[in-house]
Amino acid sequence: MSGRVDMRTVQPSIGRRLLSRGFSLVELLVVIAIIGVLAGLLLPAIQASREASRRTDCLNRLRQIALAMQNYESAHGRLPSGAEAREYAASPATPHTFYRWSALAHALPYMEQGAALAKINLDLPLYGNDYAVTAENQAGVQTLLPQFLCPSDRGVPVSTAYGPTNYAACSGRGAEGGSPFDAEGMFFVNSAIRLAEVTDGTSRTVMLAECLLGETPPPLTPRAAVDPRLVYAFVPSTPLTEAACNASTLWNYTDPPGFSWANGEFRSGMYNHLRTPNSAEIDCVAAQLLGPLSRRFAGFGWRTSRSNHPGGVNYALADGSASFSEDGVDLALWQALSTRSGDDATP
Repeated sequence: MSGRVDMRTVQPSIGRRLLSRGFSLVELLVVIAIIGVLAGLLLPAIQASREASRRTDCLNRLRQIALAMQNYESAHGRLPSGAEAREYAASPATPHTFYRWSALAHALPYMEQGAALAKINLDLPLYGNDYAVTAENQAGVQTLLPQFLCPSDRGVPVSTAYGPTNYAACSGRGAEGGSPFDAEGMFFVNSAIRLAEVTDGTSRTVMLAECLLGETPPPLTPRAAVDPRLVYAFVPSTPLTEAACNASTLWNYTDPPGFSWANGEFRSGMYNHLRTPNSAEIDCVAAQLLGPLSRRFAGFGWRTSRSNHPGGVNYALADGSASFSEDGVDLALWQALSTRSGDDATP
């Protein structure tokens, strides 16, 4: 037998093996297409998983705030005021409503936020007669507190002078034209509600809910050009009316919704249940410009609970639990949950 190798038969055999180990252009394109389809299927699932985690984190933050409110009530025999109004002895001509400290501000020591509390002086009004934050409190109210921010929102200040908040205290149904006084909920101006007074039941009464951080459109922007979730309209008189709110094109070009955890107004630290969560209606606020010092410049408002969570909002009940409400919740039920003693049926 001859020891010679016939290269004419070897070379085609090697070529076939090499081709079998590689990819043709068509095969490569098919693989890329399959990877693209798989990525298209996986990315929404990953995003949904991340949002579910953020929503859970948001619920936990609401629970912690509700627990702080309960601890405040245990220590003081009442819940903190939704917004504070009292005479400032050093300057008796200062409108009482300029105190304005929110329930969130008063709850700071019960949230292990002693450092933040040390930067503010609750014995001083939040605002002075020049309408600016009192000098001693300017640095403190700028503090950004992650506990007051929903992970699904922007998480950054929306006004340079303040630390923002996504969480607000419930004042009730928004009755009497959005009055901040003597409301049916658990928080209002100078409220001092005890949990024992919540005769509807603490498991059937909303204490807190989330709202979106807003934005500042230019003055006189047409209503059709603003995002109704992120603004409120100004009305020049109180109490609020639907007609006046629907006609207004004066927007929040200085202090957008949620601008300050320290401020108990409807613009920031309080909200109500006039409308269902994430309503398409634009929120509305007004200030009582005349009247006694005890009420002058008090903020009236219709402010809706809103969130970036798909389909609804998180809220906390007076018993310290937290839950999720769908946007399509029955309005009567949603309003019943906002009152503390309305003889409401069990949801």
